Amino acid sequence: MTALKTTLGEAVQAAFAAEGVDTALARVTPSDRPDLADFQSNGALAAAKALKVNPRDLAARVAERLHADPRLASVEVAGPGFINLKVADSALAERAAEVKADDARAGAAPVSAARQVVIDYGGPNVAKPMHVGHLRSAIIGESLKRLFRFRGDAVTGDAHFGDWGFQMGLLITACGDEGLADAFMAEGDGPFPEQTPVTLADLDRLYPQAAAKAKEDPAFRDRARKATAELQSGRPGYRALWRHFVAVSREALEREYAALSVDFDLWNGESDADPQMAEMLAHLKETGLLVEDDGAQVVHVARPGETRKKKLADGSVIEAPSPPPLLVVSSEGSAMYGTTDLATILDRKKALSPDLILYVVDERQAEHFEQVFRAAYLAGYAPEGSLEHLGFGTMNGTDGKPFKTRAGGVLKLRDLIDQATEKARERLREAELGDDLPAEEFEAIAHKVAIAALKFADLSNARTTSYVFDLDRFMSFEGKTGPYLLYQAVRIKSLLRKAADQGATAADIVIAEPAERDLALTLDAFDQAASDAYDKRAPHLIAEHAYRLAQSFSKFYAACPILAPGHEASRGSRLALAEATLHQLETALALLGIDTPERM
Repeated sequence: MTALKTTLGEAVQAAFAAEGVDTALARVTPSDRPDLADFQSNGALAAAKALKVNPRDLAARVAERLHADPRLASVEVAGPGFINLKVADSALAERAAEVKADDARAGAAPVSAARQVVIDYGGPNVAKPMHVGHLRSAIIGESLKRLFRFRGDAVTGDAHFGDWGFQMGLLITACGDEGLADAFMAEGDGPFPEQTPVTLADLDRLYPQAAAKAKEDPAFRDRARKATAELQSGRPGYRALWRHFVAVSREALEREYAALSVDFDLWNGESDADPQMAEMLAHLKETGLLVEDDGAQVVHVARPGETRKKKLADGSVIEAPSPPPLLVVSSEGSAMYGTTDLATILDRKKALSPDLILYVVDERQAEHFEQVFRAAYLAGYAPEGSLEHLGFGTMNGTDGKPFKTRAGGVLKLRDLIDQATEKARERLREAELGDDLPAEEFEAIAHKVAIAALKFADLSNARTTSYVFDLDRFMSFEGKTGPYLLYQAVRIKSLLRKAADQGATAADIVIAEPAERDLALTLDAFDQAASDAYDKRAPHLIAEHAYRLAQSFSKFYAACPILAPGHEASRGSRLALAEATLHQLETALALLGIDTPERM
């Protein structure tokens, strides 16, 4: 199954080739004048210059070769040499029928060569509640995982929690000081209590206290660093306490991710790479990559002679290596953030042999990942170009700064979801939607509307841009919003139920009206949207298509009566178009991680 844009592109390439023109110039794009044509090719202008011929004459010869193509209703030359292509109604009908019948991909083609892909898109720290800062990585990463699977790749989603660094040492030390875990502070092999000595509330309270104390109290900071090193070295009591931290935290993390319809194939943390650490450090030393630097051990990742300008505290500017060395082992002997990331690449190489690893992490981590990726390439842990950092912008408040609560604190993710769900309830009641439904079903719909609002608001923006959080705008059932798209999907479902009640069924698709043509062309465009979103790692292109499809159907629904008396001859065809639209709209929304209710 191939999109019209693709097959017509191949036909245009063949026509240009027959005229001695490089097929790379024979590009077909959607027309920028849809009132004149469906597609266009401007290749004659560039080709004519290279061949030193008149571009309009060349375009006319190419057009002549295309006139016999049964998929085209007309081929016209406009202006200095533009080739305008209008698709035949029969070809549009055939393509729409293909979309309807394509259960797996709703008209989008798979990749020609599938790859083994890992997507790293979790990253919250153990012992800390998830907050709005974790929202974008979860939403974008989940959408990319679904998109890459949809295109045919074998994809492994990994949460990669922060569970092995200095924050663990801070918590161990804080628990010891408060007497919460005395049994775990003892030297020796245990046994240690199986009952957790801490709750999530304890961890939520202790971590910020300990982090603040470490900044003010050097002695406390040194004890926490020592505890971190002892944990990583395998001290039994600390390991047993740490396992309780992880278990208590994971239960909450799974609950928060489930509320967002986000799931992982691997619920791994940084600690899962620890078994690779000794081998990795030995290898880095053997190859001469790991070197001493002021008591620590680093890998120099800058290329010879590569420098950048660095501004010092006194305002002066110096030339410094670019990027700076990757810190692998601290002067206290602890593994660092970059160390576990590097060991994780080695671990994934052994376990999964990925062709590509994507890291969906805040853009502010760009330098860190450049250091880690360069070190991995130098060590031979990954092929050049197989590691990608997919940075993203921030979710901001109306002041243009990262979103905060009214009190200036960081909003917990659970509280954000609760706020969105309450707003969804309000909007549903205002629109008199779901009033006649059982309370349990109404609550389920309100949750779906809330998640659709949050996800579409995020994913409709280009990944690398920041956006302003405006819950009132996101929750509208009008305009470019998640709730609007859910409403359109539910409206089609309602239409199809009414048709079934009347005994009306779908039939062969016939394209006759302009609104039907527009809808069929929009259905055809999904293939390009999915391909571009995949290539550019850009879920917003799927969001854009979903919105265009909903708009196109709305125009079709208004212009082309379906169940009204007097339209029996076109009813079956239009019901088939409605079914094709619903199938593709739900497919696109699923790629965004958005579930559609059956009714409202």
